[in-house]
Amino acid sequence: MEEKKYGLPDVLETGSNELEIVDFRIYEDRETGLYEWIFGVNVAKIREVLMLPKITKVPNMPPEVEGMTEIRDKLVPVISLARWMGIEEPEQRKKYILHLEFLRENVGVIVHDAKRIRRITWADIKKPPETLNQKLNGRITGVVDTEDGLLIILDFEGILHDIGLLKVFHEAASEGGAVEETYTILVADDSPVARKIITDILESAGHNVIMAEDGLEAYEKLMKYLEKAKSEGRPITDYIQLVITDIEMPNMDGLTLTKKIKESIGLMGLPVIVNSTLSDDSNRQRAYRVNADAYIVKFDAKDLLQLVRKMAKKRGASE
Repeated sequence: MEEKKYGLPDVLETGSNELEIVDFRIYEDRETGLYEWIFGVNVAKIREVLMLPKITKVPNMPPEVEGMTEIRDKLVPVISLARWMGIEEPEQRKKYILHLEFLRENVGVIVHDAKRIRRITWADIKKPPETLNQKLNGRITGVVDTEDGLLIILDFEGILHDIGLLKVFHEAASEGGAVEETYTILVADDSPVARKIITDILESAGHNVIMAEDGLEAYEKLMKYLEKAKSEGRPITDYIQLVITDIEMPNMDGLTLTKKIKESIGLMGLPVIVNSTLSDDSNRQRAYRVNADAYIVKFDAKDLLQLVRKMAKKRGASE
């Protein structure tokens, strides 16, 4: 088995609002000929890109699951992205598996070609056309114009949740519970599924949630609260006690948001929890390099609520 197709170095400057994505392709058989879908996934989610290994069929699995394979001494479910898309694929085009790791899960995704690693900025990522997003079940994080055409960045968390492979989504939502002291918390996350789960966890404990769909929207909301706080002669922590942010978001990513908060007079006293699907240590260290107060992997409701209580109490310490 081929161990790696790409080296995946951590070379991006932390908080630069940049990311690296693996550009991969899915081919569709149409009456008019072969159609090439251009997709991308954050390098941080990829353990390796492998030549297609032996896949063992397993009964009673979702139809999108091709079977199981062994990768690095682990049995990993393998999904057919083409089957999830509901398209006809040319059989001979099955060549590679993307070995993904996030939310403490490992999964293989069959793709037809893996082209290159692209470096882009989150500001380059735009909202998808609604008709395209509907065709892919609302699971597009964003789109990027490239020289090859429109590259689609998929919401793999949402896809695997739809298939039923991410039990963490179901477990987290039921583990809330009221707490003694409640806070107003600004949450930035571009995933609709994640936003609902985080909101359910926090609101079930009595907290008030202000939601933003990306880092830029979150920062703009913070600046409005800061303006109000200044006009009333009060600290912003009288209005918002904590920020919880995802890393991967269009327009402005969570590390850039954290860096801007920690470098802005009037905002730097706000505690920031980075709440990410990325469980590797390199992303944890990147979060701390921009002075995040804590890092947690989605979605551990008990740990999240404990962190909320701990971090919200330290607000204002840096102001």
